[in-house]
Amino acid sequence: MSIFQDIRRWYREITAYRVIDSLKKRGFEAFYVESREEARDLTLKLIPPDTVTIGVGGSVTIRELGLIEILSEKGYRVIHHWIEGLSRNDSRRIRLEEVNADLFLTSVNALTLDGRLILIDGVGNRVAAASFGPRIVIAIAGFNKLVPNLDYGLWRVKNIAMPMNAKRLKLDTPCARLGYCTECLGMERGCRVALILDMKPSMTDNYYVIIVGEDLGF
Repeated sequence: MSIFQDIRRWYREITAYRVIDSLKKRGFEAFYVESREEARDLTLKLIPPDTVTIGVGGSVTIRELGLIEILSEKGYRVIHHWIEGLSRNDSRRIRLEEVNADLFLTSVNALTLDGRLILIDGVGNRVAAASFGPRIVIAIAGFNKLVPNLDYGLWRVKNIAMPMNAKRLKLDTPCARLGYCTECLGMERGCRVALILDMKPSMTDNYYVIIVGEDLGF
């Protein structure tokens, strides 16, 4: 490992632990791991043995980690709506089941240095489950999701995360064409519902945040 890689590693770690300290003050249980492999292993360790159902939000990060396949192979009933050909009614039913799962697995769109989580949805099921429903939530954030403050976090969501997600979803929005937010009011707009978690929701038993020293998701 070169001296440059050592410095990058040091910076990611010291920054992550700064965020972890802030998260703990806000009631979250927080961890830092260097790699996606460690993130997968830690996630599996945090799942209680009596867990039956695991809901998964619309997260690129979770899918990059391959967790849906791993959890399904281990016998959990994994509930997720990224299934081609779903009718509107079936999609709604599955999203409701995600909110009622034993455990919810998600990422965030941004995570501030002072420990606030930012999530934005088009439907609202992910922000719902991330704030109320499952007794346990595990949120996994790549290092690219860390931002200095709330204002920058909201800017990041609109101008970095959403254009790429709109492109992925083939939405007919200005951001999918231009790569930045125009605050459109089109019917295909994907950023409709925002959630800012200032503290762990009071009726969530355990809320884990795993920061990964790699870039994950959008």
